[in-house]
Amino acid sequence: MEEMEEMFQIRTDLAMEARELYQEEKKQEIQGVSVEQEEYDDIKITRVEVLNDEAGKIMGKPKGSYITLECMGLRKSDADLKDEVSQVLAKELKNLTGKKTSKALVVGLGNWNVTPDALGPKVVSRVFVTRHLFQFYNKESDEDLAEISAISPGVMGTTGVETTEIIKGIVDRVKPDVVIAVDALASRKMERVNSTIQISNTGISPGSGLGNKRKALNQENLGVPVIAIGVPTVVDAATLTSDTIEMVIDAFTRQANKGTEFYTMLKELKQEEKYALIREILEPYNANVIVTPKEIDEIIVDLSQIIANGINIALHPGIDLKDVNRYIH
Repeated sequence: MEEMEEMFQIRTDLAMEARELYQEEKKQEIQGVSVEQEEYDDIKITRVEVLNDEAGKIMGKPKGSYITLECMGLRKSDADLKDEVSQVLAKELKNLTGKKTSKALVVGLGNWNVTPDALGPKVVSRVFVTRHLFQFYNKESDEDLAEISAISPGVMGTTGVETTEIIKGIVDRVKPDVVIAVDALASRKMERVNSTIQISNTGISPGSGLGNKRKALNQENLGVPVIAIGVPTVVDAATLTSDTIEMVIDAFTRQANKGTEFYTMLKELKQEEKYALIREILEPYNANVIVTPKEIDEIIVDLSQIIANGINIALHPGIDLKDVNRYIH
């Protein structure tokens, strides 16, 4: 078990990447994990189901469902593609909740003052909240709208309060059927940064994308189901360097007339061995920084719109894509 745990020192919040790391090391699938893939136009959907606690320990992920939408075009301002991803996201959210949701609390995790960590708050600013309307008109239900409330609780460094404690107090008062938490994540591959959306029914640890894990927002702590939506917005420098070296080795191996054995030897180094070596080199210079693309401001705005639209369509029975684009900004 120690050998398996060491393998996952490479920072990633994506279940599909945790599975990939195991496959690269063991050359086999994890027992107790089922995987299903689907192509939807420009969107690749990977559904990873962690079936038991033993598989969860190996992956470092709680037992449950993890759905990943991959779309390289997310980094570009393509309105049609954004609409398509929002609709697919809404469909997957509906499948996870499994029934019509009458009440929901949307939580935007993260620090709105730090752009790569501002995804959650920006999503909340676009969610169509209706709880105040239900209270004003003294309504219990509506055919077209769900009773939605939303909160951006900030981070512990600015509030001094554990995020889960804040959300627990709101849940006890509002009594939602489900909590939907949105947060920034971290990936082990630069190609998946800002091009991947993960949805899970296992909850989330606030601040996980920037390595500041706190008490988890999950059903055990809140008393209601928690759906987590996350986008990897950062990658650490050691991971990025490791991937870059991998690509350089591949290029040299293809082009070198001699010295191929040396490059082959480097290629055969285990992923975690390369990562550990790079971390050791960077640490004395405090150089293992968190990296994000320079276009992150525009990307976060686009991603927040995609996710908010998906949430609005999934939760409100009478709202479709035309409505969110026309009325909700």
